[in-house]
Amino acid sequence: MQKLKAKIQVKLPLLSTKKLALMPKQPISAPKSARRPAIRAQSKPAMRNFSAPVVDGVARAPSRSMLRAVGFADDDFNKPQIGIASTWSQVTPCNMHIDRLAHQAAAGANAAHGKAVVFNTITVSDGISMGTEGMKYSLVSREVIADSIEAVSACQGFDALVAIGGCDKNMPACIMGIARLNRPAVFVYGGTILPGRHNGKNIDIITVFEAVGAHARKHLSQQQVTAIERAAIPGPGSCGGMYTANNMASAIEALGMSLPNSSAQAAVSDEKSADCFAAGKATMRLLKANLKPRDIMTKQAFENALTVVIALGGSTNAVLHLLAMASASGVKLKLSDFTRIGKRTPVLADLRPSGAATMSELIEIGGLQPLMKMLLEAGLLHGDCLTVTGKTVAQNLSRVKPYPKSQRIVRPLNQPIKSSSHLVILYGNLAPEGAVAKISGKEGSKFVGKARVFASEEQALQKILDGAVRSGDVVVVRYEGPKGGPGMREMLSPTAAIMGRGLGKEVAFLTDGRFSGGSHGFVVGHVTPEAALGGPLALLKNGDTITIDADKREVNVHLSAAELRTRARAWKAPKVKYKRGVLAKYARLVSSASLGAVTDFAQEN
Repeated sequence: MQKLKAKIQVKLPLLSTKKLALMPKQPISAPKSARRPAIRAQSKPAMRNFSAPVVDGVARAPSRSMLRAVGFADDDFNKPQIGIASTWSQVTPCNMHIDRLAHQAAAGANAAHGKAVVFNTITVSDGISMGTEGMKYSLVSREVIADSIEAVSACQGFDALVAIGGCDKNMPACIMGIARLNRPAVFVYGGTILPGRHNGKNIDIITVFEAVGAHARKHLSQQQVTAIERAAIPGPGSCGGMYTANNMASAIEALGMSLPNSSAQAAVSDEKSADCFAAGKATMRLLKANLKPRDIMTKQAFENALTVVIALGGSTNAVLHLLAMASASGVKLKLSDFTRIGKRTPVLADLRPSGAATMSELIEIGGLQPLMKMLLEAGLLHGDCLTVTGKTVAQNLSRVKPYPKSQRIVRPLNQPIKSSSHLVILYGNLAPEGAVAKISGKEGSKFVGKARVFASEEQALQKILDGAVRSGDVVVVRYEGPKGGPGMREMLSPTAAIMGRGLGKEVAFLTDGRFSGGSHGFVVGHVTPEAALGGPLALLKNGDTITIDADKREVNVHLSAAELRTRARAWKAPKVKYKRGVLAKYARLVSSASLGAVTDFAQEN
């Protein structure tokens, strides 16, 4: 570790707005006057371990010929190749601007004497597909994106990477692809959206989802819902609360894989453009030092990420994604680690959905770095973990100033919103392999109610909107797990409808599916084993009494072991819904949610 710490000390000055305006929109190529008439055979330099076999020597003339067509000049073949993984797409506001950011990262790599090559991967939109069959592809896309980054980078021989993500699944996917390749790399967050405004208040996409529930109980008219719909999304960027996107961006920065404050910048800002340019330059310094992602993404670094997720009041999805990212990094992270870290880590940030503030408001008071410094000084972070700056966490934070005394978004450590984690790992006769609850404390810590059982999200949503779900019910949505869905859909539509109907403290929600970062209330997801595998959730009947106890960390149905065995013998597995295509392939390969719902497993010798 000490040798690694001494490898590099990266200085990353921010660029002025004027300089940014002068940056080319396309990656920089060498001028014609600098081009040489021929390519000389050469040995493989240390910084070109992967690109040299692709382009060096007379035998590689066909490769060079094709690369000339995409903009390579003679001198470029002697430079390290930096892959710029862009998740640009028009399908969602979260990623609609990332093509411009990718070219800024390319310009930074080129300015540091690398040769940047921009390539694209997919993204899907949770917010658009939520509550439909299409949402089954959301978590699947995480695996597709990680696979594509690995495939392109390994095939093309990139020596280092910058990956730019802007939505829930493509961010952990970028880290998973980077971890598999283990080549010097920096992750850049595409940035948060600015809030919409309606009736003098900040609003976002969750406001729209909850407006649907409010309309169902006749608290909002159709015209009022439409007005909120039109104002909620003013432009590019990821959803504006401490939902999964901003949460994962913060976790990745705490992990050490982003430059300082990359997680706390608006999507459309000079700071975000400068962040991308600096990331491109940083990859070259990482290459020179041979500092690789797995040198950074240690068990202690994942504990830092987990601590920051809790302090921010983050998403249940963070559990799933951190498990998957750790798996790809060869780190043994378990559900028990979330309990262990959660017992000592307070919730400090009053951010949406459970709190009041938006991400843009956190940016205004200083972003993530002052919070990390608070946690470090309290002994809650590992300060000696390396980061992509080449410095340790403690070194990066040494000059960070505290939040303004007047701010009310981040509480002091001695006045937390909750003294321990809101992300509670539950076990019991309904979840023998674990489940993940999001208990902010506002709902209380214990719920006892009668099961209302549904075989799909759509069935549950309709009954909630119809008013059939009432105070004291535990809504159970099963067969929505990784294999059973397949795809483990997020339950934002029904949980938002519950909140919109004013039942947030009176109705609990239990599922083998997932929750959006925007979900709040008494919610328990990731129940394992999932119902499609014959897990206890599959055995529930309407009217069964369920107890969710966050203090005891248990979720149980009031049935004897003998009764559960009797029901298990009578249970029949549902028919497979998809027999071909990516969902069928995913269902065959995917692991349990308690292991991160991954499709890439370490091969045993």
